[in-house]
Amino acid sequence: MSKYKALKEECFEANMQLPKLDLVIYTFGNVSAVDREKGVFAIKPSGVPYDVLKADDIVIVDFDNNIIEGEMRPSSDTKTHAFLYKHWETIGGICHTHSTYAVAWAQAQRDIPIMGTTHADYLTHDIPCAPPMSDELIEGDYEHNTGQQILDCFANKRLDYKEVEMVLIGNHGPFTWGKSADKAVFNSKLLDELGKMAHIALSINPEAPRLKDALIKKHYERKHGKNAYYGQN
Repeated sequence: MSKYKALKEECFEANMQLPKLDLVIYTFGNVSAVDREKGVFAIKPSGVPYDVLKADDIVIVDFDNNIIEGEMRPSSDTKTHAFLYKHWETIGGICHTHSTYAVAWAQAQRDIPIMGTTHADYLTHDIPCAPPMSDELIEGDYEHNTGQQILDCFANKRLDYKEVEMVLIGNHGPFTWGKSADKAVFNSKLLDELGKMAHIALSINPEAPRLKDALIKKHYERKHGKNAYYGQN
C-alpha cells in the first residue's frame, strides 16, 4: 500500500468537488494537496476526465517537480503549485479552475471590487487580478513564471496570502489556496460567486459604488474578528 494513500484520497475528493460545484467542464482545472512533513504534494493527472478519475491516478510530486509516485503525467500547472508551496509555507491546498465568472473578470483584466456584504463576509479587499505575463516570461518557464506572477501581484498590491486566498491571472483564470485542499475548493466557488454578483450588479448599475468601509469592517469582523458572533460555539 502506498504511503501516500491518505494524501491521494484527500486530493481526489477535492478534485471531484469541482464538477459537482459547476466549477469545471471536461478536463479543465485541478486541485493539489500538500504533505509538508514528507515534502510532497498530490495533484490531478493532466487531461484525465473527472468521470473516469480514480484516487490511484493521483500523482505525487516534490517541490522541485520530480514525480515521486504515479504512472501518469501530473497537471500542466504543477510547476505553479510547486512554486506557491515553496514560497507560501502555510498553505495546504491549491485549486485552479476555468470557472465562467472568474475567467471573465480575468479576461477583462480587472480586480473584482468589494461591492456587497457577501464579499465582506470573507474578504476586506478586492480580489486582485495580476497583469498579463510579458512575452519574455511566456516564452520562458511559463508555469513556473505564473507562480512568480502571483507573488509579484501580491507584493505590488501589498496583500497577505493568508488573508486573501485567491487571485486572478490576467487573460487566464483563477488560482485559490487555503489550509487544506477542501478550503482551496471552497475559495474557488466563493471567488466565482463573488465575480458573478459583481458582474450582475454592475450590469444593473454601472455606477454602483464600492462597499463602504464601515460595512466591510462590520461584516468581516462579525465572522472573523476576536469578538465574532456568527455561527455556533
